[in-house]
Amino acid sequence: MKLDLEQSLASMKAQLTRYCEQKGIENPIVVGIHTGGVWVAKQLMSAVETDEPLATLDITFYRDDFTRAGLNPKVNQTSLPAIEDRHVILVDDVLMSGRTIRAAMNEIFDFGRPASISLAILYDLGQHELPIQADVIGEQLNLNPDQRVKLSGPSPLTVSVIEAH
Repeated sequence: MKLDLEQSLASMKAQLTRYCEQKGIENPIVVGIHTGGVWVAKQLMSAVETDEPLATLDITFYRDDFTRAGLNPKVNQTSLPAIEDRHVILVDDVLMSGRTIRAAMNEIFDFGRPASISLAILYDLGQHELPIQADVIGEQLNLNPDQRVKLSGPSPLTVSVIEAH
């Protein structure tokens, strides 16, 4: 399966611009989830009218499988401005079970209570285990159970479908 990354990103940008206009979202905080979500969020910044720099989130310690998986040897920095009563656009590369997004929202709420959280996802695999749905989707994919999407980057940013073992 060949994915068209540029087309998916262009679709996300157009949808995100419309979404913000329709919802009356002004000057939002764009938050990318490390690592792929940060790469995608950097691509989306041009589609969002905001004075805020890109914010980043590392959900390592918020994951519900943290005790099973153990410490991730590569922990990135969380960098969030004051989010109280602000609109947040949360960005990630792939939505699979929804557990990463749940962990990200838990971390965001530890920093304060945003006015809203909108979810922008590059690829939705439709394998949700939690009731979490994206507001903006680059592309909906139907993969075989043994396939995964792998985003590599950041420069150049590339995507491939790999066989999971």
